[in-house]
Amino acid sequence: MKEHISEATDILKQLLLGLPTSERIEALNRVRTALHDISPFREEPVDLVLWVPAETLRANAYNPNAVAPPEMELLRTSIRADGYTQPIVGFKEGESYEVVDGFHRNRVGREDAAVRERLHGHLPVVGINADRGKIGDRMASTVRHNRARGKHAVVKMSDIVVDLCRRKWSDEKIATELGMEPDEVLRLKQVTGLAELFKDREFSKAWEIVRVEET
Repeated sequence: MKEHISEATDILKQLLLGLPTSERIEALNRVRTALHDISPFREEPVDLVLWVPAETLRANAYNPNAVAPPEMELLRTSIRADGYTQPIVGFKEGESYEVVDGFHRNRVGREDAAVRERLHGHLPVVGINADRGKIGDRMASTVRHNRARGKHAVVKMSDIVVDLCRRKWSDEKIATELGMEPDEVLRLKQVTGLAELFKDREFSKAWEIVRVEET
């Protein structure tokens, strides 16, 4: 069996080497997908990394992670010197991907001429699990990726909490999905100053205002 697999692999390599670069990339993606379908790790997104045209990736509108210019330049230098060691995480919609994590890796691949040429205008993408299709789920996934690295902006985080509240997510669900403590969710809601976020909250009587008659 091992000999047959080795022979088949050699034949496949020769077939692929005979293709133009663009067709070879497409064929390799098909081969990787076929192998992923029978992989014991097919439930793990990282088991299938595809190289897709950079223009098929689009930024999301809610990324709470901001990178300062020095760190951005360091990322650019890292990708130039070390290559892409982490794929971009995306959610596939039709023929395009919305970036869930890796917005700045995406930028380097699109904006740096040397990197773009080296990658033939492509970027490495891993698809997020299909059951994260709702916008609220994707927002939560982006936050988890950022918080796991210790990077998130309070202002943007409060915007996300507002959005999830308006999507009828409870405080408990927001805390669980974003990896927060309930008090942190409350503080982020307070940052917005929007009374509508507290309309369904039951406060204790300790918060009631008592009118005192002047004597």
